[in-house]
Amino acid sequence: MTNTQEPQNTNTSGALAVAKATAGLKLYDTASHAVSSFTPIKLGQVGIYVCGATVQSSPHIGHIRAAVAFDVVRRWFERLGYKVTFVRNVTDIDDKILDKAAAAGQQWWERAYIYEREFTEAYSKLGVEPPTYEPRATGHMIDMIDLIKKIIDNGHAYVVRDADGNPTGNVYFDVASWPHYGELTHQKQTAVSDAASEVTDAMGPSVDNAGNDKYNPVDPADMSPDKHDPRDFALWKAPKDSDPLDARWNTPFGTGRPGWHIECSAMSHRYLKDMFDIHGGGLDLRFPHHENEMAQTRAAGYDSAARWMHSAWVTAKGEKMSKSLGNGLSVPAVLAEHSAWVVRYALGSVQYRSMLEWSDQTLAEAQSAYDRVANFIERAGAAVGEQPSREEIMAISADALPADFVAAMNDDINVSGASAAIFTAIRSGNTLLSKLADRADSDVAKAEVREALVNVRAMLDTLGLDPLAEPWVSDGAAGGAAGAGADSAEHDALDKLVSEQLAERAEARKAKDFARADAIRDALGAAGIAIEDGPQGSTWSLK
Repeated sequence: MTNTQEPQNTNTSGALAVAKATAGLKLYDTASHAVSSFTPIKLGQVGIYVCGATVQSSPHIGHIRAAVAFDVVRRWFERLGYKVTFVRNVTDIDDKILDKAAAAGQQWWERAYIYEREFTEAYSKLGVEPPTYEPRATGHMIDMIDLIKKIIDNGHAYVVRDADGNPTGNVYFDVASWPHYGELTHQKQTAVSDAASEVTDAMGPSVDNAGNDKYNPVDPADMSPDKHDPRDFALWKAPKDSDPLDARWNTPFGTGRPGWHIECSAMSHRYLKDMFDIHGGGLDLRFPHHENEMAQTRAAGYDSAARWMHSAWVTAKGEKMSKSLGNGLSVPAVLAEHSAWVVRYALGSVQYRSMLEWSDQTLAEAQSAYDRVANFIERAGAAVGEQPSREEIMAISADALPADFVAAMNDDINVSGASAAIFTAIRSGNTLLSKLADRADSDVAKAEVREALVNVRAMLDTLGLDPLAEPWVSDGAAGGAAGAGADSAEHDALDKLVSEQLAERAEARKAKDFARADAIRDALGAAGIAIEDGPQGSTWSLK
């Protein structure tokens, strides 16, 4: 039985055809260790599977970084005009869930559902689009059992039996039978490392560094003396004595429950069939989870993903942010002090493969970015007398966006370069606004401002950051930009105060009191006000 859902948001870009810009898209592949041109398996369509949460407790910033990273990847495909099928699973049964539920006096399924809803709320608040399908592990036991049968029948797994020959419930993948094992992470099937493995080990666990590391504790089932080879891993495992009766499933190879990796192989095949375009997840899943997943999928006779992509960690003082390490910041705690837009911007402020250092400075820079964005959108909307509709913004094809933005996004989703392109457009838009009153061809000038406004909002929307989109409008994060067609009391008050300072500065310059003029400019700059001098006088904007 499965818990299939109706597809949602399979193509929100509004584009009717794949953009010409698709020809320039290049993405990194973990298996090849190289950036290469992207070609979809099916014309005009992209299938993506991303490993979701193990819903044992509340989400923290480290969890959500991967969700935001792959949301941006998905949004770029949609902006390019692809129809995207996006699958993100929910692991709702595992040792941690069972143990923590027992300690808290909860039913295991109760705990899993409570925290699944917390993750869903966190995704929603941070503007992560809902997946096309969001299957739960517990809804796909038949799929997993069938897949394990295929692996056994193909000679790549073995059932552990007791002294009487009866199946114990433990089934292991036979790594020695699969010569391709280690291809994803470019590791060898020995304990001896080489130069390539040392590089990848430095970024996360690998087959050559397969100890009980602090990021990926070894599954107790994988410590069993019944294994033929230390590298073998559990496909199905017998229950612990403490496991509740409703956390056990009967199979031809004994009563038990799934190993850690098998659910993703089963569900990616269920929803995306044979080879699909991209398998994504956090860097810490590269090994053992994804290496094992690739091996068991192919050993069952199915194709694996054509490309594997991994988002790097969020770090705090150089250490991976992790609840188990005691340095994980919960999403509700962070949102209590910062707007969701600011948190999303901070999480997506660097390219997905780059480590993201989380600090007060990171959030301060995100807040400054919001102030600049909202100020321009508000002023531009007021100047042209309206805000372009969401439908218009969503319908903008990648081919209509500024070339520097497209080039950055096509360069392995380089969001740092994309953000730079956005702020270049904002600076140009502010220059247009400063000259608007002096243009004789005011209709043409307004059209230029409107075009700049549409471009800025469409680029922001591609990153999930258009302030006039949901959830930012309902959440209040749109700020003054939401009322951009009308007068803003806050903006008017600030404009009056700054204009008085600019008038005083103009008088000082006229009197050749340049020390006083510079002091006023510096004071405004320290307050976050950027001054631009022109032939018709000085104008201001938020930095």
